[in-house]
Formats: sequence, C-alpha cells, structure tokens
Amino acid sequence: MLGLEGPCWVGPGPDGGLAVSEEFGDVWLFGSACQPLGSLGVRKGHAFGNPAGVCTDVEGSVIVADEQGRRVTLFPRAREPVCLVSEGLGRPLGVACAPQGQLVVADAGDSYIKVYQYHSEPA
Repeated sequence: MLGLEGPCWVGPGPDGGLAVSEEFGDVWLFGSACQPLGSLGVRKGHAFGNPAGVCTDVEGSVIVADEQGRRVTLFPRAREPVCLVSEGLGRPLGVACAPQGQLVVADAGDSYIKVYQYHSEPA
C-alpha cells in the first residue's frame, strides 16, 4: 500500500478490507486483497479536517472520527454521509462499534471514553 501520505489509523473496512486514515488527508479503502478501492472523500464528496479513528459497522458502513472537524461521521454504502456525533466532542481520535449497538469514541480533548447508542439504519 504505497502512496499514502501520513497514514494515521487502520481499521477493518467493508467486505474484509481495510480503511486507512491519512493525517490531514482522506480515508482510503482497500479490498480484501489490499487493492485500492478509492477514498471516502472523493467517493462521497466529503472534506475531512483530520480523519483519525476508523471502524466499520455490521452493515459495512465506515465510521470516521474527525479530530479537527470535532465530529464522528457515518459513511453508508449507498447514501450520503451522516454526522452521528458532534456536540460535546473536543478531539475525537478513536472510534469503535460495540456489539450491543453502541458507538464508543475516545475523546482526547477531555480524556474521556464516550459511549453513545447507535443504530446503523436510521428509522
């Protein structure tokens, strides 16, 4: 995986691949054979501040913690990006999906781990 500029975080991507965030750049998706699939910013028309933590939910949607943007955004496969959390975040660096339907965010702004109820499919 050459050509990345400042890879920062690596997490599981959709369909057994990888999601890699670049410091002050974009989030790149790679397939299960490590082939490049493109960037979320270009594919979804989204500008990141400083993408940090990345994870993928059970539906195959990618979730990105944007440290500079102070938000956590869901990138569904077939829909537009959705901001999941923005209020109360200082420096979100890490993000994970818990099996009980929770979204866990590591916020370096106040040194807290924050837990939110999360459903991948909006009602």
